[in-house]
Amino acid sequence: MRVAREPIMARPLLKIHRYFRRKPVRFFSFILLYLTAGSLVFLHSGFSSNTSTTGASGSGRDPLISEGGASTGGGSSTAEGLGLLRRVFKETRRAPRRFRPPWRKENGAQHVPEWAGRGVEHTSSWSHGAKGKTTKEMDNGRAKYIGCYVDDTQKRALRGVSFFDYKKMTVFRCQDNCAERGYLYAGLEFGAECYCGHKIQAPNVSESECNMECKGEKSNLCGGPNRLSIYRLELSQESARRYGSAIFKGCFKRPDNVTLALPASAVINNMSVDKCVDMCTEKEFSLAALAGEKCHCGFPTPLFTLHDHEDEELCLQHCAGEDFESCGNSDFFVVYQTQVQDNRCMDRRFLPTRSKHLMALASFPGAGNTWARHLIELATGYYTGSYYFDGSLYNKGFKGERDHWRSGRTICIKTHESGRKEIETFDASILMIRNPYKALMAEFNRKYGGHVGFASQAHWRGKEWPEFVKNYAPWWASHTLDWLKYGKKVQVVHFEDLKRDLFFRLKDMVIFLGLEVSEDRLLCVEGQKDGNFKRSGLRKLEYDPYTPEMRATIDGLIKTVDMALRKRNVPAVPEEYRPR
Repeated sequence: MRVAREPIMARPLLKIHRYFRRKPVRFFSFILLYLTAGSLVFLHSGFSSNTSTTGASGSGRDPLISEGGASTGGGSSTAEGLGLLRRVFKETRRAPRRFRPPWRKENGAQHVPEWAGRGVEHTSSWSHGAKGKTTKEMDNGRAKYIGCYVDDTQKRALRGVSFFDYKKMTVFRCQDNCAERGYLYAGLEFGAECYCGHKIQAPNVSESECNMECKGEKSNLCGGPNRLSIYRLELSQESARRYGSAIFKGCFKRPDNVTLALPASAVINNMSVDKCVDMCTEKEFSLAALAGEKCHCGFPTPLFTLHDHEDEELCLQHCAGEDFESCGNSDFFVVYQTQVQDNRCMDRRFLPTRSKHLMALASFPGAGNTWARHLIELATGYYTGSYYFDGSLYNKGFKGERDHWRSGRTICIKTHESGRKEIETFDASILMIRNPYKALMAEFNRKYGGHVGFASQAHWRGKEWPEFVKNYAPWWASHTLDWLKYGKKVQVVHFEDLKRDLFFRLKDMVIFLGLEVSEDRLLCVEGQKDGNFKRSGLRKLEYDPYTPEMRATIDGLIKTVDMALRKRNVPAVPEEYRPR
């Protein structure tokens, strides 16, 4: 009986086996369904675990999911599942650390900022427009609330750039977007639209008509239907004010020899900024200078350097073709930089003969080394090299990246090293130093977002940021101290001073490199200074990521570096970040 039963029991399995041999496609379909079911079980368990761990704090939402992205009911589970998947994939794509501090990283308990894990949006101290506040109360030195204004889709009140975000628009994002591009005014409309401009070209109306909450922050108001909540921005010194695609350079006194300084000119009927800029662009000049009814075109030269700014009140003569614009006069010119590229400083090559001296361009990561290389290459006409190889920088035009750093074909060599052996390899060095608060954030963004990208909110709010500050902040100080101690010939350049006074600081750097200075090239560099290496302001953090404990540590490091610089009789730490 046992022998007879075995074929009967095996018969169903044999049928299944024969079936899938005949239908291989169905077999693989069955396997795919099985794996899909297993994946759903995995996601469900991960979601359940995530909910249980965050439910006590009331925040189980992934910071990457917008507030408007999750629907009620079953849609919420879908959004949470997507948030979990995003975290999983971001963890697998995380870039490895390229530069390590000169000590071993400790694995002790990390201090977590008090904002970590809350899952709420933070705004900076210059997000205004809160309900019930008066205009006077909304002015804190960074942006001043002006009022509520009419906006017409056919003739905008603010005629610069614009952008929309119907899920996460905030007052800060709009202000930051416009300030980054150099506009004087930022206006919010319909809760989600942001407009920028230099002139308010519409009448104001009652405050009650700007009554729509911002999509990204319910506590603030962002205009209304065809109504703009407008702020006047206090621009930083290095900000570039724009008019359309042209950059406003300022008001300048008429040069002594106008014909030689600005070789092209014409009288334009119904003069406007657009007409003069268009004419100079067509003639392929980088400067457009408005002088009443006359438009002059040219390039920055020692005859017209754009270094001696005049009070803008001297240029406030209205344009004949546009009442809201200033066109200057015969004695004081309103100057704009067009989109025409000044090619006088764009040629670059390797050194004609190999140098026997190694010149370092040393800095802590995030201190502006790539930007300094861009400036040096434009100012000298020679490629810079690197202690490392970065394919992304090579693809952006830094051809010296492919050379071995000892090749002798580059004018200087980028390095972030800080060991005695590595430092003493170089015969001289330019040492770039930057505010550690800015440098740490820049390097954190580079580490998790690339050279011009940004770290995600998950990285800023997670354990990565406090761990990064703990390990990298002391390295910021030790890097400078080591180069001051072991460097053979060191020129200290502060990032902030270079931004503030680029022409003369860069001139000193060229002389230090042992080259003759071309003022035409340096003036050309001023118009091309940003290159492609500046991060957009749209993704700046809307809160302070530094805890009081972090600040106490970093302030102590700044004082240590400041004392070391003073002992060497080199430029001390700039006032703007020196602890008081």
